[in-house]
Amino acid sequence: MNSFVDNVGIPLHYVSNIPSDLLGWLSNITVKRSDLESENTQLIQENLIYKGKLQRMGELQAENIRLRLLLNATELLMDEILVTEVIGVSITSKIHTLIINRGSEDGVYIGQPVLDSEGLMGQVTRVNKNFSTVLLITDSTHAIPVQVLRTGMRSTAEGISDFKTMTLRFISPTSDVKVGDQLVSSGLGGRFPAGYPVGIVTAINHKSGANFVSVEVTPSAHINKSKHLLLVFDATKKRS
Repeated sequence: MNSFVDNVGIPLHYVSNIPSDLLGWLSNITVKRSDLESENTQLIQENLIYKGKLQRMGELQAENIRLRLLLNATELLMDEILVTEVIGVSITSKIHTLIINRGSEDGVYIGQPVLDSEGLMGQVTRVNKNFSTVLLITDSTHAIPVQVLRTGMRSTAEGISDFKTMTLRFISPTSDVKVGDQLVSSGLGGRFPAGYPVGIVTAINHKSGANFVSVEVTPSAHINKSKHLLLVFDATKKRS
């Protein structure tokens, strides 16, 4: 009789433990999910940093062929960078600005270059304690010194308040520039570091009798899509 009761009690014991076992299992699942989300966020940021550093490899390779910027190779790969996130955008299509979640407390400064995983996005124009404003390279008031990666020819890329298009200033009809040419920052003016991708030449329009040709450029950066960005610190303005 006792053996029968014991045998019946065993499954009852398991049944009575189901709620606590289930809660424990759910708790483990919740913890693991939280850990995975945290790890995923970290991997996204690390991937962004690696892509930011790799952007300049094309410039280094081209300069290796032309034997011009090889002496600066080490410096080009040692920029200090900080991950930031877009928390606001301009409310009109004519003004191309972003608000990022980094400010003076993070060492952000006016004029600081900002890029995404593919290329230059713009520069910081206003700094607050915990957030800053970034003027995008596609804004009609923005211009950036560039050079053609293939030839080294210098020019200036200007925004026209179109997220997908910029233009090159004062390009002669005899200039060696072709559709598909990659443009990188030249470093002239000292505002942007040299060698970062700016855009790709997508159209060259010759107008009869005109002194210059119209050159259209598609930005390398995902101007109106990227959420996580990188702040690049100048060697003389490292964070303390």
